[in-house]
Amino acid sequence: MKKKKRRKSHVPFRVNLLFLTVFALFSVLILRLGLVQIVYGENYEREVEKTQDVTVSTPVPRGKMYDRYNRVIVDNTSLNTITYTRFQGNTAEERLRIAKKLATMIDVPYTTNVIDIPENKKNKDAKNVVKITERDMKDYWIMLHPKEAEQKITQADRKKVQDGEMTDDELYQHQLDRISKKDLESLKSDLEVLAIKRQMEAGYSNTPQIVKSGVTNEEYAVVSEHLDELPGVDTTTYWDRSYPENSTLRTLLGNVSSANEGLPKDKVQYYLSRGYSRNDQVGTSYLEKQYEAQLSGQKEKVQYVTDKKGNLLDTIQVSKGERGSDLVLTIDMELQKAVEKQITDQLLAKKQMKGTQFLDRAFVIMMDPHTGEILTMAGKKYTIDKKTGAPKIEDFALGNISTSYTMGSVVKGATVLAGLDSGAIKPNTVFVDEPLKIKGTPVKKSAEAEGLGPLTYSSALKYSSNVFMFKTVMAMAGLQYHKNMTLPIKPDTFSELRSYYSQFGLGVSTGIDLDNESTGVQGGSDVPGTALDLGIGQYDTYTPLQLVQYTSAIANGGYRIKPQLVKEIRKPTIKTDEIGGTQHSFEPDVLNRITMKEEYIKDVQSGFKRVTQEQGGTGYAAFHTANYNPAGKSGTAQAYEKNPSGGDPIKVNNSNFVAFAPANNPEIAVAVVVPSAFVPSAPNTITKELARSALDTYFDLKKKGEQEVKDQEENQQAVIANDAN
Repeated sequence: MKKKKRRKSHVPFRVNLLFLTVFALFSVLILRLGLVQIVYGENYEREVEKTQDVTVSTPVPRGKMYDRYNRVIVDNTSLNTITYTRFQGNTAEERLRIAKKLATMIDVPYTTNVIDIPENKKNKDAKNVVKITERDMKDYWIMLHPKEAEQKITQADRKKVQDGEMTDDELYQHQLDRISKKDLESLKSDLEVLAIKRQMEAGYSNTPQIVKSGVTNEEYAVVSEHLDELPGVDTTTYWDRSYPENSTLRTLLGNVSSANEGLPKDKVQYYLSRGYSRNDQVGTSYLEKQYEAQLSGQKEKVQYVTDKKGNLLDTIQVSKGERGSDLVLTIDMELQKAVEKQITDQLLAKKQMKGTQFLDRAFVIMMDPHTGEILTMAGKKYTIDKKTGAPKIEDFALGNISTSYTMGSVVKGATVLAGLDSGAIKPNTVFVDEPLKIKGTPVKKSAEAEGLGPLTYSSALKYSSNVFMFKTVMAMAGLQYHKNMTLPIKPDTFSELRSYYSQFGLGVSTGIDLDNESTGVQGGSDVPGTALDLGIGQYDTYTPLQLVQYTSAIANGGYRIKPQLVKEIRKPTIKTDEIGGTQHSFEPDVLNRITMKEEYIKDVQSGFKRVTQEQGGTGYAAFHTANYNPAGKSGTAQAYEKNPSGGDPIKVNNSNFVAFAPANNPEIAVAVVVPSAFVPSAPNTITKELARSALDTYFDLKKKGEQEVKDQEENQQAVIANDAN
């Protein structure tokens, strides 16, 4: 029997190669896993915990404001600032530790009315002072005294919570209510720490919150050196508004919220929806508020990279910021300052005269009648310093748009045009100026007791005839004067007159781009006799801004122009001494054309010219020597002031004046308003003097500017000639 041949057992080479490859790959994998876990494990673990979903914006300087000749009116001052960013996961205990550390490095001004604090710690006048509330102190007391705080809660309280009769919030409120003033007194030495902690926690998570702006160089340096010990704290720069011209135009320029105030409470949602942070500084009034979108700029965007515990791992710049655009105002700052000084000097001088005890303010506003550009909006208020008892003059430019007064005869130009347009009077109409005796009404007359005799409307404007205006209003009501007549004037006459006045801007909004503009006040009752008073400016009230708009409409031939305070918006520049290119220019805005015929308007212009340039005119004494061909109209209106002795109100006179020049081609209109200028027994000439000095200054500065341009051109030509030689 044959033996079977045994097969040789062996693994093919290819299989061995496969095993070897697999073994090598497993070896590399094991080595790699070891490297990842042992060498790089901590780094990869941190990468897994990273989150990059927090992007915040940091503020940039606001845009500047310039006058029409590029002189700086509002600027920015850089402030060294300490900020704190509260990241997710930061505990109250950690924030308290940081606050205590910061309290040893910086001095934070604070105030509170909850307990008495040391005199040297009262910072009532400090900028950006932190106001500590009673709730702040109670929350802080609970944090510092947890055991004592627990004792403020009774077993009965806890049972009510357990039984659902009281919520946790209500329980906490009970705990707060039981903290006594004596308990809070124990915090005296910790109030600065509380002030710092309050600032640290005032904003949202991941948003830089100002702890203190305007820190000293020493404070800035100390904090900078210890940033590694103060997680979330940073040293940076914020900006505050500065005013090179001090109080000039201050009330009109508006305010910006402080770093502590942040967004106005009533506008929080409005600004948040537009990308603002709660602690952002914004314009809160007037020009700063009106042009907030342009002035605020584009904030720098920074992305914070944090781990799951909220620790800051990295900071990445998403986009660079750009400071706000600049505003070029229509104001001529040199003219503004000169006029303000003239008002100040007049107020101080006239207050020394008899009968001026109620004089406390004056306004001068100047406008280009063709463009609506306001060159000067000056207002001053006379007050007494409570500490020193000395007279003090404060800025009250805002009063030009926010306060209104009876203006008197300055409105007679509108009354004449109303009479002409309604057909009540004709160009050849003559009325006799005589005392009017109307049944049941005191005698109504002009300033001259016996009357001025027969007058045309041009002469009536020159001499400021009340009677001509009274008879014009009667004619508009379908009445003709006769002695002892009744006066059956219907409300329609009031409406008709006011409708005409509104065409000039009297009694309606001027259209200016500012909040809180007053439109004046209509007289309270439509008693027939008061319609006559309405016709001479003795009934309704108007603002100085309305008055200069009215004057401009007469000066420019019948166009009511929207007043403008901003001429251009300019691009922001990096260099502080340069002004950028134009982003937007504001063109003249004609609101309406008055309905009166052109020849009627020219006749009224001529009447205004006679006021200042013909002997006997009410403005002749003040203006007949002026070389710029002025035209104007005076006005005195009765008003009443409270009697300091408690008796009947005291009668006073509002003194007003309007003018434009040159009369043949007006380039400037002015309105001067001085309420309660004097009592009737002691008249003075303050408004005419202010109007004359304001116009003199305007034309003097214009001449000076033209000469400077001429000199520059001659110098340039001389340089070119020298180069040619």
